Amino acid sequence: MERLARLGIFGGTFDPPHLGHLILAAEALDQLNLEQVLWVLTPEPPHKQGQNRQPMEDRLEMLHIAISEYPQFLLSRVDIERPPPHYAVDTVRLLARQHPQAELVYLIGGDSLHDLPEWHKPVELVQAASYLGVMRRPNDDADLPTLEQRIPGLSRKILRIDAPLLEISSSEIRQRIAAGRPFRHYIPVGVYFLIRERRLYGYQNG
Repeated sequence: MERLARLGIFGGTFDPPHLGHLILAAEALDQLNLEQVLWVLTPEPPHKQGQNRQPMEDRLEMLHIAISEYPQFLLSRVDIERPPPHYAVDTVRLLARQHPQAELVYLIGGDSLHDLPEWHKPVELVQAASYLGVMRRPNDDADLPTLEQRIPGLSRKILRIDAPLLEISSSEIRQRIAAGRPFRHYIPVGVYFLIRERRLYGYQNG
């Protein structure tokens, strides 16, 4: 029987998108035999309400620049084109309707696996996704038996991704920019030039 097309779903605020994001997506593409990775920019994540964020238009342009060199990375507007709240379970369900013949792999970090029971409707999320692609991190071995009790069916949905450990976060990059510290090599070159041109995140140098 012919295998269904397998698509990765990579959601986030991408404020800004950085090399860690690209590495995770590239390793998921390779290790999980994905046809494509759908990058889902979330305008207002429910768990990050009240935080200052760069306007969505700037984040959208930065993300477009970051993934433009990779033909298997596609920008999905599924969250942009619907009203909040933007919960992952609803995102997966909508993408399942858009790609009825595909297996959908929702990509998360190992830390998110620990927190999954606290997400909105985690049982329904696991049911909606074909798999969860989880990036391994040192010392992040989740207590799967306990998680399985709270989210039945989770264990058989997990696909592990081995990726280099890079201590890069969007929040640290924002802090570096605002403080005038080096940040160029944490992000794609096109994103760097856009930040510099528009003086995003309090950029003052140059």
